[in-house]
Amino acid sequence: MEQRTRDELLGVADLEQEGVGRRQAHRLVERGELLRLDRGVFAHPDFEPSEHHHLALVAFRCPSAVIALSSAASFHRLGTQLPHAVWVALPPRTWAPRLESVGVEVARFSGSRYVADVTRHLVEGVQVPVYGEAKTVVDLFRYRNKLGLDVALEAMREVLRSRRATLAELARVARRDGAYGPIRPYLESMS
Repeated sequence: MEQRTRDELLGVADLEQEGVGRRQAHRLVERGELLRLDRGVFAHPDFEPSEHHHLALVAFRCPSAVIALSSAASFHRLGTQLPHAVWVALPPRTWAPRLESVGVEVARFSGSRYVADVTRHLVEGVQVPVYGEAKTVVDLFRYRNKLGLDVALEAMREVLRSRRATLAELARVARRDGAYGPIRPYLESMS
């Protein structure tokens, strides 16, 4: 297990690749030589979780999940809201992850709404897919009734203030994703 860095997540397949079977992994956990973070997820005993540990954990357990909505806004530092669970986007009829250590909320996206504007970030040795800032703001407006209009407005103000997206870019993404109606009055008031 020394071949990997101390800040990477390890799965059962990673342990087996290093010659550690399931029973041996259980014994290593009992002796404190391996840390169990969640079902099927392990780390070195000196592991220090990063700021985005929960996102890495969800991405590790469910590679098809894309970090979305208020979790993506928090990742991009768009506003002050801290989500109570990790919000992910999944295509329809896809298995939703259940983790022991973190709550997961699922939004179902299909077609281009699911695949567009995904950026990948390396967190704890895991490629974490996260929607870009403009798409995150548009999606927050689409889910304003569930997450709150104040969350969407705060994210919009921050993305425009910091010049990480323009009004034109927000309008383009909203039209592409079929969300121009809810966001239009706010775009017009800010122009």
